[in-house]
Amino acid sequence: MYRVFKAVMDRILAFFGLLVLFLPLLIVALAIKLDSKGPAIFKQERIGKDEKPFLLYKFRTMKSTDVKFDIEHPVIADNNENLTKVGRVIRKFKIDEFLQLINVLKGDMSLIGPRPLMWVYLDFYEPWERKKFTVKPGMSGLSQVKGNGHLSRIERSYYDVLYTKKIKLSTDAEILFKTVGVMLVGEEKFLKNVPEEEIERLKQSADDGGSCIAE
Repeated sequence: MYRVFKAVMDRILAFFGLLVLFLPLLIVALAIKLDSKGPAIFKQERIGKDEKPFLLYKFRTMKSTDVKFDIEHPVIADNNENLTKVGRVIRKFKIDEFLQLINVLKGDMSLIGPRPLMWVYLDFYEPWERKKFTVKPGMSGLSQVKGNGHLSRIERSYYDVLYTKKIKLSTDAEILFKTVGVMLVGEEKFLKNVPEEEIERLKQSADDGGSCIAE
């Protein structure tokens, strides 16, 4: 029942969010164009629910898309030399992700859920990690309020899969509230590493076919 409510509220909130933020987003787009060459909006194919592809929107933060990614730490560091001046600022406060309200409105994403990754990372996923694709990807998620870029890939997968087993209103509300905190003080303040035994316990639960708990 909550999944239906969540889907409806996602689109309502995304619609009003785009209305309220229209002018600020326009100003950000103009700042990006004035700061560096290239389009203001960056589009990239990502993995969605049930491993289906969708086109993700975000503000461009880099000078070039020819970037070598670290499989174990896929989040681009704030000091990456390829970032533009405006890009550093909007990435720090997660403003570059605001355009994904369009994805939420289209139904590709949810406000809260595991972050969508590029296809290249799927080849490195173990079967238990693919459980994250049983739900829509989100603009923010459990991994994002537990350290995000400071977590290893396995730790991020742990939180992503854990979220699919605890989908409920109180969880989404808590993540949304903490996301604001992350935007204000940074990810490191919220870092919570995962003990190996906890990861192994979740792996076993996922391999046994543990179902989602949706309230």
